[in-house]
Amino acid sequence: MNEALVRYGQAWLYFQNPQRIIQTSQTEQVLPALREIESLVESNGWHAAGFLSYESAPAFDPALSVHPDPSGFPLLWFGLYPPPQVVELPPPAAPPPQVRWKATIAQRAYNAAIAQIKKQIAHGQTYQVNYTMRLRAGFAHDPWDFFLNLAQGQNAHAAYLDTGRFALCSASPELFFTLDGQTITGRPMKGTLKRGRTNAEDAARAAWLQADPKNRAENVMIVDMIRNDLGRIAETGSVHVPQLFNAERYPTLWQMTSTVRAQTRAPLSEIFTALFPCASITGAPKVSTMGIIRALETTPRRIYTGSIGFIAPGRQAHFNVAIRTLLVDRAQASAEYGLGGGIVWDSTASGEYEEALLKAQILTRPTPSFDLFTTLRWTPSEGCFLRERHIRRLADSAHYFGFALPDLPQPAPTPSARPDINVRAIPAKPPEGDWENLGVSALEAYLDHLAASFTEPMRVRIILTRHGTLSHQAMPLPETPATGLRASLAPAPVNSEDVFLFHKTTRREIYPPPAPGTDVSLLYNQRGELTEFTIANLVAELDNERLTPPLDCGLLPGTMRAELLESGQIREKIIRVEDLPRCTQLWLVNAVRGWVRVQLV
Repeated sequence: MNEALVRYGQAWLYFQNPQRIIQTSQTEQVLPALREIESLVESNGWHAAGFLSYESAPAFDPALSVHPDPSGFPLLWFGLYPPPQVVELPPPAAPPPQVRWKATIAQRAYNAAIAQIKKQIAHGQTYQVNYTMRLRAGFAHDPWDFFLNLAQGQNAHAAYLDTGRFALCSASPELFFTLDGQTITGRPMKGTLKRGRTNAEDAARAAWLQADPKNRAENVMIVDMIRNDLGRIAETGSVHVPQLFNAERYPTLWQMTSTVRAQTRAPLSEIFTALFPCASITGAPKVSTMGIIRALETTPRRIYTGSIGFIAPGRQAHFNVAIRTLLVDRAQASAEYGLGGGIVWDSTASGEYEEALLKAQILTRPTPSFDLFTTLRWTPSEGCFLRERHIRRLADSAHYFGFALPDLPQPAPTPSARPDINVRAIPAKPPEGDWENLGVSALEAYLDHLAASFTEPMRVRIILTRHGTLSHQAMPLPETPATGLRASLAPAPVNSEDVFLFHKTTRREIYPPPAPGTDVSLLYNQRGELTEFTIANLVAELDNERLTPPLDCGLLPGTMRAELLESGQIREKIIRVEDLPRCTQLWLVNAVRGWVRVQLV
């Protein structure tokens, strides 16, 4: 209770044992409270962690219109703490509980609101409106466990606050501002696109997002607002945009951000007066657009689109934009989660509703816990077969899922006051773009060390955890029956959009077990296209050609498959289920077994 956890760079800062709590539900007390908090931080060496709700906006400008909130949720809450500990989080102990979410607005009413917004745009009252809704549910679960699931996959600017009655579980990807002495930086976020299934698809989608005129127009509109807001407190001529239209990757989607920076001597109370609430979650212009939001949205936003963060001595501060944030009210045994998006003239109601639901997947489809692995063959004569391809594929999947690679230091943890988190210095995340070479030398060294202990042919599995820890399993190389293997067609199709088909992970439930009396299952997708076997890639002889399904059908980019394609021994072509009777031979191919004939039964 009265504890806080804030993501800062690659570290989790854990605040506990507050010396004081400062909170208010009165608009006129928000600014005096902020001034007192900043003064106590500087005079006592304390650190403040807490939040401001969206409804605190009129404290900074009475022209900003918001819903009244009779729920008792504070407009401002901060704990004043000793210096925080840097900690590491445990993995979730269990999947998040099943919660029956219900939207506060039906799609028909949502569509009507979008139509009203477009009328206001046509009349010149606004250029863009950030229109939002809430999901609500009964909630009698532990919010800490829920937070661990949220933060596992998406935590760039995450935070957890427990005030007693309320718990805030934020997996926000968006920075509001960070203050470092006299340098203030904002990173507004506008533009969303679903992720690809592979790094190649990801790169193409990121490039599309960065070039899309609609997303660029929305993004630059918000950048201009942030520049104007910062200009109110910045030293003359210091406002600049060092980065425009940057695509940032998250577990399920791409987000486009831009960076705005300035120099300022203003105290935090003046910084919030100039900037709050963040322009990316209101629209433009701010005053008239917040009036439209007040008229069309049916409920207060509370913490949603407010801000969570910390203040430290020496003019240090870091605050997020509280999106992707769950609010738990223990007194009411309830929870709510806000979602929405920016509406412009060419927005469509159906498209915006779908985008909002995409953002809600973090609740219904949390990032599963899994490891990456690769399995290879070692023999005294050839060493690790296709060693380079295995290492590169493992590094490729690590990059896709945001796994650490094993060339970073891993200091031993020490206990903290909370039994389920440990104090640890978190190493810096490798720079984006260098992933191909990061960790490769460590993987090579690990394989070389293992190989030195082998004397007979071995099947070797290398396992990589999310935190960059390597382990292995080794066993004698299995013998393949001279007659080959028996396979049956899978009882149901796989979904070619499932990203886990394209990466070798410990999530094996996507692969059906073989039918009784068979060794493997032959998979096909929702379009009736053959994909692969459950343990290896497929090669089929059809019309006197050796063919393998294209990756787009939904299958693993096997190392043996890649070798055969590069050497010209096979080529890619779609093979349909109805083509099976015309196939004169089927093979299972992988780097452990090589070519294995398969009989379909």
